[in-house]
Amino acid sequence: MFYDKSEKYLQESPPIEALNLQSYEEVIGHKKLEKLKQLAAPLENKVWAHVNSTYIGGGVAEMLKSLVPLAKGFGIDAQWHLFEAHSEDFFYITKKFHDLIQGVEQPFSVEELHGVYIDNSIKNFENYSVTADLTVVHDPQPCATSVFGNYEGPKLWRCHIDTTSANKLIWNFLLPFINHYDGAIFTDERFVKQGVKKPVYRVAPSIDPLSPKNRQLSEQEARQILAPLFNKHNIDGDRPIVLAVSRYDIHKNQATIIKAFKEIKNDKEVQNKKPILIIVGNTASDDPDGLAMYGQIMEDRENDTDIFLLMNIENNDENIGALMRIANQFVHISTKEGFGLVVTEALWQGTPVIGSNVGGIPQQVIDNETGFLVEPFEIDQIKQKMKYLLLHPDESKHIGKQAMEHVRENFLLPSLLEKYLLLMRHYTGVDSNHPHFKIG
Repeated sequence: MFYDKSEKYLQESPPIEALNLQSYEEVIGHKKLEKLKQLAAPLENKVWAHVNSTYIGGGVAEMLKSLVPLAKGFGIDAQWHLFEAHSEDFFYITKKFHDLIQGVEQPFSVEELHGVYIDNSIKNFENYSVTADLTVVHDPQPCATSVFGNYEGPKLWRCHIDTTSANKLIWNFLLPFINHYDGAIFTDERFVKQGVKKPVYRVAPSIDPLSPKNRQLSEQEARQILAPLFNKHNIDGDRPIVLAVSRYDIHKNQATIIKAFKEIKNDKEVQNKKPILIIVGNTASDDPDGLAMYGQIMEDRENDTDIFLLMNIENNDENIGALMRIANQFVHISTKEGFGLVVTEALWQGTPVIGSNVGGIPQQVIDNETGFLVEPFEIDQIKQKMKYLLLHPDESKHIGKQAMEHVRENFLLPSLLEKYLLLMRHYTGVDSNHPHFKIG
């Protein structure tokens, strides 16, 4: 069944009226905040619903936890509905969807498509409906509810996945459901596949600068936060840190990070720096393969005492933000990536990023300005950039400052809310024209 998580979340958090909009103003400026208020004014008490498949874990859940209360702070009745699995097989099958959409071949059967995936969509809406002035349905898990669900009001499908190499059969299976929405949202125009017949919009994800993870810290504050974690895992935080944060997933390419680090730490020019590699990953309820991938990465580590593999760490958000603050560099060389919010988070903490030239990463990593772009399996490229940042800490700090300003201008939560407000204004009839970010 569905659960409306919006009220439960707000009961567990400070009341929405307590959102410190002045703090947002300090980050984005008075002019930007006033613009948001003006855009939101005609939408007061309008219902804006979100549907996704997990309340904890993954970038979508993180965004919604901030986006829902922020929208409520501007007078919008924002809601969050959770699409649940009715069988043990459901998330295994939608993980196959995820892999197939990202170009990794997986076997699948008619029974999985219809007997599990579609049946789950039907069961979620038994005696349930979503009534909203605009509903946004996120990713493949609930995609088929456009046909088998009960929605009252316009609805958009939001795809957070890199679909450039999508399996043709699975894409054609999803296409009728996608075209049953009133529009679709993609992170990049390159992700839009043939056959989408409804309006298409380009919207980049964003991070909340006021969340515990993204609060900008001084180095002293960061080290105080990290002291218990470093003590528990016997990590020497005074050594240069090469950091990676993501799910343990085949697309995140942690094995290549480990291989590059093992080679670079023994480089004659780098040896005296004594760098360490910290890889942090979390599990998510809609990703059943995470533990198996973690086991594989442990084998790749081969008991190297300079490599630390952490999973589901305590005080997660604060520790991640603090790690990003003190790290010498952040490495995210995914083979597929819809956007990569962890890249945004690292850049916002002023840490240069070595990122793969795939998906949404090049929107964030401007080569030689906010970090370095590499090909995901080009070990020599990756080693060269790791080495450069380890040997040039002053240049690393300069790149980090540029990275921070790039995020401030483009990828903070108020910018995401602005685009959604423009979509709401269009679909509620406040504005007759489509928003400027319509791409198809």
